Amino acid sequence: MRHLYDKIHLGRSADHRRALFGNMSASLFLHRRIITTLAKAKSVRRYAERMITFARRGDLADRRLVASRVRNKEAVKILFDQLGPHFKNRDGGYTRIIHLGPRPGDAAPMAILELVGFDDLAAVQPESKAKSGGKSRLKASQKAAAEKADKSKSKAS
Repeated sequence: MRHLYDKIHLGRSADHRRALFGNMSASLFLHRRIITTLAKAKSVRRYAERMITFARRGDLADRRLVASRVRNKEAVKILFDQLGPHFKNRDGGYTRIIHLGPRPGDAAPMAILELVGFDDLAAVQPESKAKSGGKSRLKASQKAAAEKADKSKSKAS
């Protein structure tokens, strides 16, 4: 029987899954928004929200615990200095998932995982090592879907 068995394995070993969640949550904290598959977004959401909850408390033990799981010093700094105080009065629900269409190559359902309350993404970029130039990693169809989601969200407000 499958009672209380809620882990999604994503076709990976436990160590690989742990590293994946740490890296994806670090990217989420650094960029405030990531585009990934729906299954990964749902799994990373649980992991990232726990890290934000630790950052809300903000003591040394929590900082060390998050640093051992996220393993990106800049992401941990942003998490505790900016995101923790930002979500101080919120009791959960720090992220939202916006469904996108299927990916062109393999028709995997795609989604945007983003932090709630950061509508103006340019205003809260990390201060150091801002990326400039280079090719965007998003394909044209994903950009269009992301812009469509932004427009529908702004119309709803």
